[in-house]
Amino acid sequence: MNKKPLAALGLALAAILAMSGCGTAASSNVSSTEKVTIKYSNFISNGGNEKNLDTIVQAFEKANPNITVQVTTLPYKDYATALQTDLAAGTQADTFDIEYANLRSYVANGAVAPLEGVDGSKYKQSLLQSYQSDGKQYALPSSFSDVVLYYNKALFDAAKVAYPTSSWTWADETAAAKKITDSTAGVYGDFQNVSFYEFYKALAQTGGKFLNDDGKSVAFNSPQGIKAAEWLAGKSGTTMPTPAQGAGTPDFDTKLFKDGKLGMLHSGIWVASSFADSPKNWDIAVEPGDTQKASAEFSNAIGVSANSKNKAAAQKWAEYMTSSEVMAQTRIGAGWELPATSDDSVLKPYLAKDKPANRKAIFDALDNVALPPVIGDNQQKMVDIITNALGEVEAKRSTAGDALKGAADQINALLK
Repeated sequence: MNKKPLAALGLALAAILAMSGCGTAASSNVSSTEKVTIKYSNFISNGGNEKNLDTIVQAFEKANPNITVQVTTLPYKDYATALQTDLAAGTQADTFDIEYANLRSYVANGAVAPLEGVDGSKYKQSLLQSYQSDGKQYALPSSFSDVVLYYNKALFDAAKVAYPTSSWTWADETAAAKKITDSTAGVYGDFQNVSFYEFYKALAQTGGKFLNDDGKSVAFNSPQGIKAAEWLAGKSGTTMPTPAQGAGTPDFDTKLFKDGKLGMLHSGIWVASSFADSPKNWDIAVEPGDTQKASAEFSNAIGVSANSKNKAAAQKWAEYMTSSEVMAQTRIGAGWELPATSDDSVLKPYLAKDKPANRKAIFDALDNVALPPVIGDNQQKMVDIITNALGEVEAKRSTAGDALKGAADQINALLK
């Protein structure tokens, strides 16, 4: 699962689309007997899942003998550039992979066609809704991952603390972390990165908003924002190691958990396989919230080009690749990310696997999702501004209120 969004297409994409006339509608009528070939450009299968994608393609073509799917697979790092080039030349595929962070640019510039007649009941609703705009469906979620709370049962038992439950709040987490922490023994109760990606989620957990409804100014410089910043930064040096103690080192958190020195870890489901049997007894739960639950979710989706001459066939493929039983079984069997399906029967083999035992929490987390704020070309600048501001609070060089005020001024300037 790619956690970082593709390079924002923003103004460059707008210029390309303006020159290529990408927003022009094309006929999508396909007769039941007409043989067509549709192109699918993707990055999701690159690096080991090309054969799994081919399995799905073959099943689709068998079920739809008049439609041939021509696949182009690119490395993630090359995908955005290749797509821009294709858009400029008017050679973009009929269907292509999309990430949530880029949806707004694609929709605004007419790169993707609105989808009609989609059976939304086949998808997890929070994932489906991520790719909607102005009441229209512009892409279909193909896979997802999210962030959960990992916990070491042995450390909880030693501290005589009850295991986390779905009803836990920040207060419960703090109380447990304090009892587990033994800094002299190098044991810590909690770990949560002090960064933008944790802040926007914690902010949602307080009931706050990052951007105002019009998206033209920030809303995080608020009592809820201050509370979220203090929640994250306040762990450092108390129940969590400081950056000087290694917290800023890559993979420090997962190593601490593997070594049995960490009671709780906020991290994505993608790290679960790295723990294997170390520590010996661990599990996961939906992350605690403050006034409400809110989980970070990362996903990929498939859109249909606005210029496709075979929109109906392209959408048929997009739906199959994102909601069919063959797709879901292939993904689960291969350990190839998780499907966005709402069909619980398909998920049974995955849920029955050991470690973590509570795999259901991965799907329960989707009931309350906090989507990251997206502002286009200045996305990375916004991320850095928030992370740097939180770092000042963590280092006790600034109060949360002052740090967020400064960050708000900088980001508001980017939004003008």
